[in-house]
Amino acid sequence: MKSKKKITPWIYFTPALILISVIIVFPILYTGYISLTNMNVFHWFDYKIIGFDNYQRALLKIDSGFIKAVLTTFIWTALNMVIQVVVAYLIAVGLNTPGLKLSRLYKTLLMFPWAMPAYVSILLWRVGIYNTEFGLLNKIFVSLGLGKMNFLSENVPAFIACMVLNLWMALPFMIMMIDGALQSVDRCYYESATLDGAGFLVKNMYITIPSIKQIIAPAVIMTTFTTFKQFDIIYLLTLQKGSLTGSTLQTIITYAHQNAFVSNNYGLSSAVSIIIFLIIIVCSLGTNRGVKEEV
Repeated sequence: MKSKKKITPWIYFTPALILISVIIVFPILYTGYISLTNMNVFHWFDYKIIGFDNYQRALLKIDSGFIKAVLTTFIWTALNMVIQVVVAYLIAVGLNTPGLKLSRLYKTLLMFPWAMPAYVSILLWRVGIYNTEFGLLNKIFVSLGLGKMNFLSENVPAFIACMVLNLWMALPFMIMMIDGALQSVDRCYYESATLDGAGFLVKNMYITIPSIKQIIAPAVIMTTFTTFKQFDIIYLLTLQKGSLTGSTLQTIITYAHQNAFVSNNYGLSSAVSIIIFLIIIVCSLGTNRGVKEEV
């Protein structure tokens, strides 16, 4: 009877275990296997096991571009998240100002960038905002007597252009999460602080931020990983085949894509993918431990 009770949960769990293994575990293991081979466009079927050569090429070869892509990715993630959290917080606080008229309308309008399909938004910005001849920004520059600027032709302007677009697309979600968290803060705290003579900064530092920190932490963590793995914005703005802009901006994800589908070096691309996977796992463990310690 006891053995039956022990076996029964495994019987119910087996279908889910098989599904997880097929969808998640097997692709990871197969990618790890490919990363140890020389599979590429010249070795489709006659590839050989070459050990950790692909990992050495990615991590130790200076001109491989991998280290530069990693640094770009970390800078991209850090800048986007700092600006996103700060700006979203300020906007959310502004939208919750007592007596603000049409606040619900403003909150609804802010959701449009987040609700629009990413592909459509990115192409609209590339053609309608950043285009050298017809873009809105260059029309404004010309009207002010300034010269036209190709925003996507060099790395620094392209990085800033991609970051602005990413903020435009991602801010609504963060604003919505912070706005929801602000609704849970008891207004009595603010009234007591006002009676004690506390100003705007003091109220935010000692009441608002400590009260909502635990609520918005999961959203910040999730958005951080999404930003780290960002692919479509940089690819569609600067690297899409047929519309290469001249910039050589690469993140770790676009680097893996280029080696897999442009250079057709599947061994190197798989090695980079495994490195990305390990980086995300380490960061996940670190963030989860940090959240638990705060709780």
